[in-house]
Order: sequence, then structure tokens, then C-alpha cells
Amino acid sequence: MTDEPLLTPAAAKRVRAIADKQGKPAMLRLSVDGGGCAGFTYKFELGEPADDDIRTETDDVALLVDPMSLEFLKGAAVDFVENLGGASFQVTNPNAASGCGCGSSFSV
Repeated sequence: MTDEPLLTPAAAKRVRAIADKQGKPAMLRLSVDGGGCAGFTYKFELGEPADDDIRTETDDVALLVDPMSLEFLKGAAVDFVENLGGASFQVTNPNAASGCGCGSSFSV
């Protein structure tokens, strides 16, 4: 098992669709910010790589993570889930001690 975070094929497909619609490269930046109801929040955006980013690829779609956020995201996976409650990117993070009902906030 690798420590680098990764995209599932479903997440890669969704990133590709969003990027194509916006005319941007298929690169999803995942970062961790302080705040949220559990202490930290995940932040998603399309973006260009920085020199020090960790980059992984799934189906020619890149996941970019800055070195500071990587400490919180080692071994994490980003998935895209559609269900009756809606559709969203979800992070499965083995470093999170707990999460919250919103699914975008966690604690370590």
C-alpha cells in the first residue's frame, strides 16, 4: 500500500468531466485547511501543479497535494459518490480519528 493519496476511477471520471466543461486541465487539488466542525476540512479545486506538489494519476487525471496537506492525507482515497442525498467527492482517510455528518470535516 502506498502512502500517496489517490483518486478512484469514479472520481477521475468526474474530475475529467468538470475540467472538460470548464476548459481546464484534468487536475484536482486536494488540500487540508483548519476549521470545520471537527477541526480540519478538505478543500477541492481544479488547479495547476506547484513545484513541490505530490502528484498521482488515475486514468490520466492528476491528484495534486501540497506537502503540508500530505501529512494529513497519507494513504487517503478520493471517491465520487452519487446517491439519493446527492453527489459529492468523498475522502476515505486512514489518518482521521473522527469525522462529522457533513463528510468534509475531520479530526486527527
